[in-house]
Amino acid sequence: MIKGLYEAHLPVKDLKRSIAFYKKLGLELSHIHDHHLAFFWLKKGESWLGLWETQQVELDYHPSIRHVAFHVTLESLRSSVSWLKERQIAPREAFGFMPHEPFVMAHDGIAHAKIHFYDPDGNSLEFICKIPNPTNIVGRMYLSEWETIYS
Repeated sequence: MIKGLYEAHLPVKDLKRSIAFYKKLGLELSHIHDHHLAFFWLKKGESWLGLWETQQVELDYHPSIRHVAFHVTLESLRSSVSWLKERQIAPREAFGFMPHEPFVMAHDGIAHAKIHFYDPDGNSLEFICKIPNPTNIVGRMYLSEWETIYS
């Protein structure tokens, strides 16, 4: 039945500022609706992100309502910290990891590498990719540590 995620939505205070920010991330603007809603393609023709301009952006943060994770390649993730900084976007601390490089969370035979950052309204964003975990390591570590184990 379900084949993937079609859309996700985030609240923003200034739609023009947010459009500029998400363009810096490389997303393609699909359309603007009624001057308060913008849609960006995540994967053209398959999924998109909606940004709703509202005065109620200051909702208490909880990852279930103000978080979007963007799937990226491992190669892109390796350079993500410098890529974000080149665009004046600061990676942020997450799960106790400082933002100087991506980190890995591994459990139950699955591992993901990731880096977190915020949009201008404090919505939590993440670049993430699944990585091989052939020996079923469980735990958390920086990506460089992970790659030392599997090099």
